Amino acid sequence: MLRRDMLKALGALAAAPSAALAEEPGLQTGEGTPFDAQTVVSRARALAARPYEPRPEIPESWRNLTYDQYRKIWFDSRNALWENTDRPQRVDVFPPGLYFPQAVEINVVEAGVARPLKFDMGVFDFTDKFPDVGMDDTLGYSGLRLRAELEEPGIFQEYAVFQGASYFRGIGTGEIYGLSARGLALKTGDPAGEEFPDFTAFWLETPKPGSGAVVLHALLDSPSCSGAWRFDIAHGETLRMEVSATIFAREEMRHVGIAPLTSMFLFDETMRERFSDFRPAVHDSDGLLIHNGAGEVIWRPLANPLSLQISAFSDSDPRGFGLMQRPRRFSDFADLEALYHKRPALWVTPGEDWGPGAVTLVEIPADLEIYDNIVAYWRPSEPVQAGAEHSMTYTLDWGADPAPAAGMPLKVLSTAIGGRPEGGNIVAIDFEDSALVPEDLDRLDIVVRGSAGEVTPGLVQRNPDTNGPRLAFTFRPGDADLIEFRAQLRLDGAPLSEVWLYRWTRA
Repeated sequence: MLRRDMLKALGALAAAPSAALAEEPGLQTGEGTPFDAQTVVSRARALAARPYEPRPEIPESWRNLTYDQYRKIWFDSRNALWENTDRPQRVDVFPPGLYFPQAVEINVVEAGVARPLKFDMGVFDFTDKFPDVGMDDTLGYSGLRLRAELEEPGIFQEYAVFQGASYFRGIGTGEIYGLSARGLALKTGDPAGEEFPDFTAFWLETPKPGSGAVVLHALLDSPSCSGAWRFDIAHGETLRMEVSATIFAREEMRHVGIAPLTSMFLFDETMRERFSDFRPAVHDSDGLLIHNGAGEVIWRPLANPLSLQISAFSDSDPRGFGLMQRPRRFSDFADLEALYHKRPALWVTPGEDWGPGAVTLVEIPADLEIYDNIVAYWRPSEPVQAGAEHSMTYTLDWGADPAPAAGMPLKVLSTAIGGRPEGGNIVAIDFEDSALVPEDLDRLDIVVRGSAGEVTPGLVQRNPDTNGPRLAFTFRPGDADLIEFRAQLRLDGAPLSEVWLYRWTRA
């Protein structure tokens, strides 16, 4: 049973002292202020000149909502921003509470004027299972969702969400949400704990009729820094976000994560024996792909380790990196609900030279698929000094396979690892089929190296299922608890495949 009438009444009481101030249904805006390209930058710079002040928390009754209670309230899409207009986008908002104890400021920009969205309980529907909650001036929305006509005229489907700290997610047309991105990562994996910056305010530029893109500005704040972000977002089969950002450091920042990506990896064929599960694999992403500044294409299968592990792939001026989801058949996961084969990959392309640093991969132990346990980002070698400004641009492409071809080396399709009855472990790496692969596989040169233990030279055979080459080798770890592997197929002295890197750890 819906309590929409009661909810509307609460919204009216919260928004206006008298019935004379009643407004039309839908999201409402307040008084306008001037807005231009420097508005968010100036505000971020001013924030950094002052000590950090946390935002006020919403009432305790909202913060104490359970997960099930929070699911009992939702936005009514009939109240969306730009509903019943010729604007090509629709914008929904999310209620506060549960994991979102502080409100975010959301503004709508048109003709050089920014107007804040006023909090109104009346834009939500909820059931009689939603509890009574307190109302005061700390309340606001917790984030926003973007929708557009992706597949059918008149049907507005969601394609991006910004909600929680500086997290946001996107999908290409026909996909479902999986991994996330963040505005900034600070001190990820540090013993003293991670710092999570927040997007505290958003500004949406009103799109022109017929436009397939929208511009979103965001203000970031954190104890270590403030920042101004701009997202130029264009939906499609591959969703593209062109990002420009400037960080203003309050203190010296030694561990900064640029363009951070967050995902989930529970298991696949590299460590299937650890999980009793009917599905052959469970993950939002299965590998980290890097196009480094030297022209190498590196594929690092993800792992769910028994203890935290951090890998740094040193580089200078990387061409791009991303978390990929290469399995694309239903049978790869056999999950009728999670549909992991429809989750996007995410590729980061720097907009300028980023200098020396490292693509950093953090893998956190997890025993359930509800935990995001994978983080990848660019970490500059030099710290950002207190009082300094650091600007960068990059592009985020969300889709089934958004990484550029990069000279078309053979892609790694899958990796499987398991024990042998006679002792040791076998590694099987399947590569895609390609016209570049010679009929006579004996022409291929095999590169297999391990940092410890005994490693066989490797054998290449054609996989009849994929028609591509499979490289298999055996290793005996001996006393080693950790082995770093590197493998590649080469032809006539030149790389034919991606460089396969893997860190094996003893279970």
